[in-house]
Amino acid sequence: MKSFLVAMAITLFASTGAAANPSCEAQAAEKKLAGAAKSSFIKKCDKDATEAATTACTTQATEKKLAGAAKSSFMKKCVKDATTAAK
Repeated sequence: MKSFLVAMAITLFASTGAAANPSCEAQAAEKKLAGAAKSSFIKKCDKDATEAATTACTTQATEKKLAGAAKSSFMKKCVKDATTAAK
């Protein structure tokens, strides 16, 4: 049940535009940002998306009782998948 909730949280982040650069780009365009303001917004948006994905993936890794190299590998793939879901 917990893994289902975590998966839903990741899906929610992906669908709200917080998960990947194309969504951040779209949000910046919607806000009519340009130049330094756009760069700053996209950088923060990408950072927030990565942090959200990392938190969700850490929860999943803990539930699966992963440690060491298995956890590192899982985290790397999980975060990458979560942050590129909107591409």
